Amino acid sequence: MRRLYSFLMVTLDGFYEGPNREFDFWTTDQEFYRFAAAQLHDSDLLIFGRVTYEGMAGYWPTQGAREDDPVIAELMNTLPKVVVSTTLTSADWHDTSVVGANVAEELAKRKQQPGKDLAVLGSPTLTVSLIGMGLLDELRVMVSPVAIGDGKSLFRSSDHRLRLKLLQTRTFSSGNVLLTYQPQP
Repeated sequence: MRRLYSFLMVTLDGFYEGPNREFDFWTTDQEFYRFAAAQLHDSDLLIFGRVTYEGMAGYWPTQGAREDDPVIAELMNTLPKVVVSTTLTSADWHDTSVVGANVAEELAKRKQQPGKDLAVLGSPTLTVSLIGMGLLDELRVMVSPVAIGDGKSLFRSSDHRLRLKLLQTRTFSSGNVLLTYQPQP
């Protein structure tokens, strides 16, 4: 069975997005980009919530993205993608399908198929939903060494307590810390 993991980045004070929807405060360097590429190489399906999908689809197919990070852009643009949305009926980004109903059933079927990991990138609301459905196998949270004081909290969409078991930590030379958790029932 394939693993379904979610990768999210947060500030030290727990925000995934600034108060004005900005993302310009992440600590990234060559070590981070190598990690990101390796993570994508270990996956063969990318899953997004609608909001994250719209941001990713608006950036990764652009010439700027291909110039900024050609390796990641190539992977993002060529891997199959699923956007979970009750409002979208179609998706224009290459090799993207829309799942609007029966999300748990659809993703559970994909987990049963042979292949590499299934990756939820960003998409905090979807991540919390997948934990609630019992589908998320691993939660990867990268804490960036910056505090912004205000923004959107990673788990603001959760209406219940989430229990997590720490599986692994990894410290990057930039000060980023990757925390890998297993959701607990």
